[in-house]
Amino acid sequence: MNYKDYPEYLIHEDLYETPADKLGSPFLSGLKFYANCLRIVLYSNYHAKRKIYNRYNWVASSLDILHSIERAGVKVKVEGIKNINSFEGPAVFASNHMSTLETFLFPSFIQPQKPVVYVIKKELATYPLFGPIASARHPIIVGRENPREDLQIVMNEGSQNLQMGRSVIIFPQKTRSYFFKPNEFNSLGIKLAKRNNVPVIPTAIYTKAWGTGKLIKDFGKIDPKEPVYLSFGKPISITGSGTEEHQQVINYISNKFKEWGKEDYIR
Repeated sequence: MNYKDYPEYLIHEDLYETPADKLGSPFLSGLKFYANCLRIVLYSNYHAKRKIYNRYNWVASSLDILHSIERAGVKVKVEGIKNINSFEGPAVFASNHMSTLETFLFPSFIQPQKPVVYVIKKELATYPLFGPIASARHPIIVGRENPREDLQIVMNEGSQNLQMGRSVIIFPQKTRSYFFKPNEFNSLGIKLAKRNNVPVIPTAIYTKAWGTGKLIKDFGKIDPKEPVYLSFGKPISITGSGTEEHQQVINYISNKFKEWGKEDYIR
């Protein structure tokens, strides 16, 4: 289906939790989820190659992933949804990065409120099947080989997107990790927000339910015993050098890990 509107809105309440009637059996959770995931990726790839993978189809595929992980027996809880639209204009979402899952889920909750783009590494734009999908949503592509060059790309293209009214999702850490390492969480999101006089929304995620694969990183175990948490904080305005605001983002993520009983994952 080629959507002309968002098929479902999960943004009217500040909290989303998996409804009991949408939570599936954990039996064969990985098989069920990856079968659905392949279907979604193939369908999205079809749309992307025909240049009709618009914002509505993007959100539709994101919602499909959300409900697929729920049908695999994984509970999802999303907090602070109304913080996203508590102000006018775009923002920078600065989030920790744990698995593939958050990249699929964020559009369900952000895009219907604020147009948004990702900062992604170059490999994602060249993946078989997934590459055309990622490229269809105006990503900011970095190589992860030359930090200085990546900084310029993010600052320049990020600024262009923000000036066009598109928010930017950035993962300011070296790579995906189950562990949140404050010392490796850089201030690029703060710098981008400061240059463009837009707020930062601190974003904490815990998505270990989608594990890291031994052979293929993106195809790991689906663990229904692990809940999924996403939390959007209140917008933070950058008023000085950004050092204090950067620490606020780190504190927000660390405090959420503690609140979720996951303090062992802070390093």
